[in-house]
Amino acid sequence: MTVKSTSGAILIIGASRGLGHAMAAEFLKRGWQVVGTVRGESRTLLHDLADQHPGRVEIACLDITVPDQISALHDRFAGRRFDILFVNAGTANKHPDATIADVSTQEFAQVMVTNALGPMRVIEALQDRVAATGLIGVMSSGQGSVGNNEKGGHEIYRASKAALNQCMRSYAARHAGEPRALLLMAPGWIRTDLGGPDARFSMEETVPDIVSVVIAKQGKPGLDYLDRFGEAVAW
Repeated sequence: MTVKSTSGAILIIGASRGLGHAMAAEFLKRGWQVVGTVRGESRTLLHDLADQHPGRVEIACLDITVPDQISALHDRFAGRRFDILFVNAGTANKHPDATIADVSTQEFAQVMVTNALGPMRVIEALQDRVAATGLIGVMSSGQGSVGNNEKGGHEIYRASKAALNQCMRSYAARHAGEPRALLLMAPGWIRTDLGGPDARFSMEETVPDIVSVVIAKQGKPGLDYLDRFGEAVAW
């Protein structure tokens, strides 16, 4: 993929580790200003990144399952506009192979709130902090595709990402005709804490592609569900 030469300011929700942290590092390499959120007050990899790039990384605290914290983040950024808002935060159930018949109500609700409701609440709350011609992106998954689900597995996680995709389609429908770009990213199976050690791809080989797709989507209104090569994923 051709890398688009551009820079600006990005707010990454969930940047303490894994893909969020790696995206923050890649955007910094490309000259962007980065604001990243972490949960709690503990030191994270994002703090190390901030030390390495003085004045270019800002850190804020946010648990996307807590509405009051989302409201506080909105207030914190009063008067500021970001070129990109990207919601990366997400989770998986404790036993990924559990079926819908096995999972507890509490765990099902937790995954749904973290992967679908929380991200959408962040988008609804912070949309006015994104430039009118900017981009709002969310880390989805190829497992959120209903059309591509021929083998099953990871039922709870799949359901949460499918719910996220559907909510974003509804959001896009409500904002049809607006100049803002909307993106659901399916990054592939990557070796992170969430993806596990047996995942097919490393962050080093995937994150530059992911960031390139996000940047290339800027200025293209409407919602797309894309993989890390910029190819459309079946809904």
